[in-house]
Amino acid sequence: MRNFKEDAALNTLNHSCAHLMAQAVKHLYPNAKFWVGPVVEEGFYYDIDLGDAVIRDEDLAKIEKEMKKCAKADKRIVRQEITRAEALEQFADDPYKVDLIERMPEDTNISMYTQGDFTDLCRGPHVSSTKECRNFKLLKHSGAYWKGDKNNKVLQRIYGVCLPTAEDLEDHLKDLEDAKQRDHRKLGKDLSVFMFSETVGSGLPMWLPNGFTIRRILSDYIMDKELAQGYVHVMTPSVVSTKLYKISGHLAHYKDDMFPIMERDGDEYCLRPMNCPEHMIMYKSTLHSYRDLPVRIAEIANDFRFEAGGALTGIERSRAFTQNDSHIFCTPEQIAQEIKNVTKLILDVYGDFGFENYSFRLSLRDKENTEKYFGNDALWEKSEAELREVLKEMGVPYYEAEGEAAFYGPKIDVQVRSALGHDVTLSTIQLDYQLPERFELEYVDHTGAKVRPVVIHRAILGSLDRFVAFLLEETKGALPLWLSPRQVVVIPVSPEAHSEYAEKVVSELKKHGVRAELDNRNEKLGYRIREAQTHKIPVEIVVGDGEIADQAVTVRRYGKKEAAKSSLNDFINDILDEIASRR
Repeated sequence: MRNFKEDAALNTLNHSCAHLMAQAVKHLYPNAKFWVGPVVEEGFYYDIDLGDAVIRDEDLAKIEKEMKKCAKADKRIVRQEITRAEALEQFADDPYKVDLIERMPEDTNISMYTQGDFTDLCRGPHVSSTKECRNFKLLKHSGAYWKGDKNNKVLQRIYGVCLPTAEDLEDHLKDLEDAKQRDHRKLGKDLSVFMFSETVGSGLPMWLPNGFTIRRILSDYIMDKELAQGYVHVMTPSVVSTKLYKISGHLAHYKDDMFPIMERDGDEYCLRPMNCPEHMIMYKSTLHSYRDLPVRIAEIANDFRFEAGGALTGIERSRAFTQNDSHIFCTPEQIAQEIKNVTKLILDVYGDFGFENYSFRLSLRDKENTEKYFGNDALWEKSEAELREVLKEMGVPYYEAEGEAAFYGPKIDVQVRSALGHDVTLSTIQLDYQLPERFELEYVDHTGAKVRPVVIHRAILGSLDRFVAFLLEETKGALPLWLSPRQVVVIPVSPEAHSEYAEKVVSELKKHGVRAELDNRNEKLGYRIREAQTHKIPVEIVVGDGEIADQAVTVRRYGKKEAAKSSLNDFINDILDEIASRR
């Protein structure tokens, strides 16, 4: 998907088209007043005060028709600079423009653009003529508080997009339709994976049976991988004393992103935003020798963060989520090898899922704004250099990003480009000298002295919630067989005549751990087959007289028209092999 904000040519074109839309709206609604019309990643929007009028879906076509007239008129778009005083006089009857102008320095010159009978304040740049904006589409509308303040008036916000050619626009609209079908929020509802309820709370997902099955499979999958690499799994509470987060520094550095503190019996408690401090306490509970290290503690942990309402995006960004988290306690000499092991594990997992469109990002401290981090400069420089060196040794292509580090240390983030064009962080590796110091962690080295370990924070699947959202969007909900919550549906041609054999097939599959179900509803065969396709069940089995006679099954895969007949035993062996190999 294109990013209209970052592409300079598309940015100019779309900002010009926002003015074209405003001109058309002014023709249709002469009393309209305009706030701002910025370019965003998906195109443009304009916030408009229409008085008592309310934009409805059918009004968009009316506005588009008027926009086409304005574009066809081929009016030159002319830039002019005026003084602040002149601007206040010219826009005196528009409180929104007056508000913008009054916030500018008194000695500044203000630019504005005119096209035919429409003039608006703008920094620009713009295209030269309205005709260049003729390939557009208005996409949707909504309400928006003036300045984003809920105490202010609700304005009408209209979204649109503009491309250089009609072919470009057609292709983009197809991409948007594809994105709409891939949106994990739609798929999650259609496939009964998760749900939200305002009664339960905004940003708090509830996982339905299908969704819980996916989570369970992912949890087992990654824990098996971790066990093979010497991790031990633990469980820690989601509610903790604020004493823990005072020691860790989260209360000072992260409080605004946490749920409010609870007070009971003179003590303060909070919902944890992450579980690393609890793992520090676990490590500290036992005296360790250098021979014990590395100690790799892992957890499938429920965490809570009070994300801003406007940032909530289904299960991709929510207020309650589950992390595939781990903390590796090691000696300084073990850092490089442990980070290499984690990187190899990430690449192994991405290979299992067929991920290809990802990149490694070295996330560094913002050197111009160091007060939001704790620790000294020397440790930061040391840890950043160590991560950089490991990436170079492994030959992993990466790029650097200042200001993306955690407040306690730099990290390696794996950025994945989703099917919807989102840049998503799935996996992360963080190097931390700070928390071992704050928690006074120790191990006995080979000389008998007590020294500090180093901690590597790492998450392979990251948030299970975000990982599932990414998978749903990548696959359009057609998950691979091994991960699908409903793997096989068995459909008897005649529910009366063939259900007994169909039940036998389901029973045999379930004995082998296959998630199979029977659809013997009193509906037409074609309807039941289409239902299985709609719910994206990977394998449909149809059984009738011929299958009963041969003790066989007729198999069709999701998205395929052709079907193949196989003996029941051969089918079971084939499907078990496919599930085991995670093809």
